[in-house]
Amino acid sequence: MTAVALTIAGSDSGGGAGIQADLKSFQELDTFGTSALTAVTAQNTLGVYKVQPIDPDIVIAQIDAVLKDFNIGAIKTGMLFSAEIIEAVADTLSSHPSIPLIIDPVMIAKGGEDLLQQSAVDTLKKKLIPLATLITPNIPEAEALANMEIQTETDIELAAKRMIELGADAVVIKGGHRNDHFAEDFFLSAAGENFYMRSPRINTKDTHGTGCTFSAAITAELAKGSRIQDAVVTAKQFIHAAIDDGLSIGHGHGPTNHAAYRNRAANRKDVELIGRY
Repeated sequence: MTAVALTIAGSDSGGGAGIQADLKSFQELDTFGTSALTAVTAQNTLGVYKVQPIDPDIVIAQIDAVLKDFNIGAIKTGMLFSAEIIEAVADTLSSHPSIPLIIDPVMIAKGGEDLLQQSAVDTLKKKLIPLATLITPNIPEAEALANMEIQTETDIELAAKRMIELGADAVVIKGGHRNDHFAEDFFLSAAGENFYMRSPRINTKDTHGTGCTFSAAITAELAKGSRIQDAVVTAKQFIHAAIDDGLSIGHGHGPTNHAAYRNRAANRKDVELIGRY
């Protein structure tokens, strides 16, 4: 049976992030992708020029249409933009608690533009995160959600605990924003299972859409029935390959190569696991 996943996110006209990155990732991991659009953005590798949110009623109509017809194995959210959209999505997804929900709390674009209104952060924390199977913030997003500054590994682990306390079943805090020789991500579940995933840091500016791609890869693996721990490790391998085998297109923060993981085939041992896995 073909696995099917749903992404609820914004459109990136540059093709490297958002709905476009999610559907490419789903396809590369043998999962059929469906979508519900939350916003249209005019953007490229140089930045975001304009954002037009979709009416919440239309967002929900898209979700309902997909859920009525497809056997959805997992759902991810990306750019949700406003409190109104977040609340509408949360109300709808609360009626489908058996479907794993991965939340990529998209807040800021690579160029620094806000992709989530400040007024929506509280709604995200109160309404949507309690429904999450997994939340995948980067360091700045984790700081906003945990209401603390993150500098050390101890800070990362405390921030993860705070997000579990918000109601998520598990969290992965991505370490790409830290300045060290590795890209190290921390996984924590509500049951206390925890481990780090470490890969060599790649010297490149072409990292547009990495968060979308990572969370989409997790979603695809969960849709196929993988354990959440296995799904996040595969996603780490997937995004490492996508960055390492970059496309070198665009004049700013270029997109990653979603085909790289498949093209590497057996050569995927780039991730070191540290802790209880």
